[in-house]
Amino acid sequence: MNEWLPLGLFLFTLFFLLLGFPVAFTLGGASLLFAGIGFLLDAFDPAFLEALPVRLYGMMNNETLIAIPLFIFMGITLEKSEISKSLLETMAEGFGPIRGGLGVSVFIVGALLAASTGIVGATVVTMGLISLPAMLSQKYSPKLASGIICASGTLGQIIPPSIVLIILGDVMSSAYQQSQLEQGIFSPETVSVADLFVGAILPGFLLVFLYISWVFLISWLKPDIAPSLPLSQRKPNYSKRVIQVLLPPLILITGVLGSILMGITTPTEAASVGCIGALLLAGFKQKLTFKKLKQVFMATTEVTSMVFTILIGASLFSLVFRGFSGDEWIRTLVGSFEGSPNLIFFLIMTVIFILGFFLDFFEIVFVVVPVVGPLLLNLGMDPTWLGVMIALNLQTSFLTPPFGFSLFYLRGVAPAEIKTTDIYAGVIPFIGIQILVLLILWKFPELATFLPNQVF
Repeated sequence: MNEWLPLGLFLFTLFFLLLGFPVAFTLGGASLLFAGIGFLLDAFDPAFLEALPVRLYGMMNNETLIAIPLFIFMGITLEKSEISKSLLETMAEGFGPIRGGLGVSVFIVGALLAASTGIVGATVVTMGLISLPAMLSQKYSPKLASGIICASGTLGQIIPPSIVLIILGDVMSSAYQQSQLEQGIFSPETVSVADLFVGAILPGFLLVFLYISWVFLISWLKPDIAPSLPLSQRKPNYSKRVIQVLLPPLILITGVLGSILMGITTPTEAASVGCIGALLLAGFKQKLTFKKLKQVFMATTEVTSMVFTILIGASLFSLVFRGFSGDEWIRTLVGSFEGSPNLIFFLIMTVIFILGFFLDFFEIVFVVVPVVGPLLLNLGMDPTWLGVMIALNLQTSFLTPPFGFSLFYLRGVAPAEIKTTDIYAGVIPFIGIQILVLLILWKFPELATFLPNQVF
């Protein structure tokens, strides 16, 4: 019976997560409950729990994790300063006269916001409030408009600086070191958040390119679902306004990502630069009042507290799971599949994809990746490539009905005339594009490894 305790812990935790219980307390509570059961059955050594204070202290001293509240602060500051509204209005004027141009402008602004904020919910809500009424008023198909907004919002998952990549980078670093130690390598190499940031750039831009290409294609095949805007709607002095609106965010993005790419700063140091830049940009636009600044600090504190509380619960879960030899159990289970490493990889990626129907990325990263990461890395897979693949897979989970969080965000701000079925149907082509990019990246791993090898 004892060998089923790790599976019981995993399924018990998954069950209560699906019921909607708070992630952090579910992870911690389930772990303590099963630790107690294991102790009574003489199947768990309580010495594993003694390692928790050491892990928490390690979290407090982890400079990489400091980037999380900094990037959250930067993103929320830019959101409150209404920069996204100015960007979207200006891009819509430029691309509007082209068939499908309004949808293309949403993707361009979505990519810029992703590279500025890295927060999915904020981007989807902002785009839903600003661009959805504009597209509907121009007779865009409700399905296409909904799909464009949901897909553009998820770009914050894969385009750096992404909160997902920061958390995933820290988890993958631990998994990579554990994998090397299991192979008898006692001077392990590391994979950093900067590696994932740089590795995600080309796949991220490929995704944006394919999104835009799809909008152009479908609007060419079906002109009535994405009509063009009259050129007369463009206001005077457009070129000047483009420079005024686009230049400041581009300078901020270049300063943050460029400093990482050139090796001048770490992601944490770049995040602090981004915070200062966001404050200066918001102040320059005179859009950040004291009231809004207070809201920024409150929202940053709430999101950061949520992330780190989950991290504490995940650490406890990891200790108890390993105390039951759960990692050995997973290794034995996967080893029972007779096949190539690619078969094992596809099985695990499929599991992550299916879990994305029901769980958000925090739960998957903190619960699943620490378990399967070392196993996949032991098969000889590149850690940067694997991290980007998992990030893309998790991004797909934001779009997948019925529980994709991007769909929920849009449903919350969409007018009543937009049916939930319209939103679900609208994202299907973009889910297909994301799966296509996953397959391309699997076939050509250099898309994720070329830039990091050149830069670092």
